[in-house]
Amino acid sequence: MELVFKLFWIYYLTNLFVNSESNRPIVITTWQFHNASIKAWSILNDGGIALDAIEQGASVCEIQQCDGTVGYGGSPDENSETTLDALIMDGKTMNVGAVGALRRIKSAISVARHVLEHTTHSFLVGELATQFAVQMGFQEESLSTQESQEQYTKWHNQDNCQPNFWMAVKPDPTKQCGPYHEAKRFFKTDIPDVRIIDQYNHDTIGMVAVDQNGDVAAGTSSNGAKHKIPGRIGDSPIPGAGAYADNHVGGAAATGDGDVMLRFSPSFLAVEEMRRGASPTDAAKTAIKRIALHFPNYMGAVIALSKDGDYGAACHGMPSFPFIVQDKTRAAHELIIIKC
Repeated sequence: MELVFKLFWIYYLTNLFVNSESNRPIVITTWQFHNASIKAWSILNDGGIALDAIEQGASVCEIQQCDGTVGYGGSPDENSETTLDALIMDGKTMNVGAVGALRRIKSAISVARHVLEHTTHSFLVGELATQFAVQMGFQEESLSTQESQEQYTKWHNQDNCQPNFWMAVKPDPTKQCGPYHEAKRFFKTDIPDVRIIDQYNHDTIGMVAVDQNGDVAAGTSSNGAKHKIPGRIGDSPIPGAGAYADNHVGGAAATGDGDVMLRFSPSFLAVEEMRRGASPTDAAKTAIKRIALHFPNYMGAVIALSKDGDYGAACHGMPSFPFIVQDKTRAAHELIIIKC
């Protein structure tokens, strides 16, 4: 009888362990960024590490200019310049590398990885981040394209600098643009609003991965809000806002109205909710509801992934939100669409 009892517990504990590992590796990605997910999964499926999957997956979107909201040639600011934000976080070491308002360097997520691996800093910004990237061997080149310049010209000349991010103010009366109107923030109005978040105006790719070793990583890349005030940084490169990872729990990433979302650290909150026992879906919902309590008309979404490979998402202010999952239970990546 004692032998039977021991065998039972061996069987139970063995299956418990196997089941906890059964959904590794796995990667989840915001929006319909298929090629980024395919690249990240190819690394994980070959036994690669989560950090490499995040960096190389997001790099695909930077190169392919996903939806015009990631990488060069999109979202020109008020001076017609495209700048980039990116973050990568290692859940094993709790180390972070991030860049904000990066100028004239296309590989933002890779520069962030170099900040993580080659410095004891966490965040570099602006022109000096560009200098760092050049020191590390990155090529300096224009981030503008004919399309981005046409976007700027139309906004500046035909649309009289509408919409914009100013609040009922024209800061420079001599500037040949405007007049500026008060931005109808967080509300749908008859005035086109840059804060209407959809497939082509959401700012970010967010990715979270767990590799076969159980190591968690998360990252983001973005070219920011269209027609932003120069120097603006949204939630994407801010640890805990754009993304967060912790090997003991899992990871999360956010997308949407970054100026609002960064104030609530939604990715950190989602991870902490999972730490307290919430499912990834419930954790994401909690993070979203916290923001909606104060800004009921904001638009955004959070994806969450546990260290054991459970995943979920929640969204607000949109009809629906798509994200992609790839793990070893699927022959190919799966697009999942949730209602908001």
